[in-house]
Amino acid sequence: MTQYPPEILEPDEYGHEVDDGTMPANVAELADAVVGHRIVSAEQTEVPSRWEWGEPERALVLTLDNGTQAIMRNSSDCCAYTELEAFLLHPEAVNHVILGVGTTGKYTTWHIYADMGDVLTLTVDWSAGNPFYYGYGFHVEVTEIKDGS
Repeated sequence: MTQYPPEILEPDEYGHEVDDGTMPANVAELADAVVGHRIVSAEQTEVPSRWEWGEPERALVLTLDNGTQAIMRNSSDCCAYTELEAFLLHPEAVNHVILGVGTTGKYTTWHIYADMGDVLTLTVDWSAGNPFYYGYGFHVEVTEIKDGS
């Protein structure tokens, strides 16, 4: 079984912390949404804004076998951001129940895995910007699939 030990980020060359716990919390939030389920589909698309007045936002939409969708929205706040650059669905593993979510490469590669290995691999770019004045991290939302969607 593939497992990824929790990453510990070292301070930067100036001794400043590079994360305030946002990235491990994001991993846990995504795990809460997907563990115990199978991914039916994965699509990077525009979704309605979280704000009534906002423009559509780019997001990864994971449709799960329980009739829900886990939506991972990018974030950007001045010089802080978290952005999905790419994802790779491993079709040979999609029929397996997700056991966990882990990361490698200082939270730049995310692994959604089952007993047979990775089901989905995400390439992520992120920065805390001016630590920790601005917000960063994915906005993870779980919604029920509505009829006709």
